[in-house]
Amino acid sequence: MQRLVIDIPDNKLNFFMELASNLGFKKVKQLSKGQQRFVEDLQHSLEQVKQHQEGKIKLQTAREFLDEL
Repeated sequence: MQRLVIDIPDNKLNFFMELASNLGFKKVKQLSKGQQRFVEDLQHSLEQVKQHQEGKIKLQTAREFLDEL
């Protein structure tokens, strides 16, 4: 089984949810606002790691992070 994450405009969400259920998909789940935020933050973090690996940015060390606390 595959998973698919898509962004749907608010004005099309009800239509999409009805369409998905009528097509017989096993699970159609809408993410909560907190889950959406988590996914966005994770995507941002992964983008920063990619940029760091490409030498475009320098990431903070764990020690630098702890010193800020």
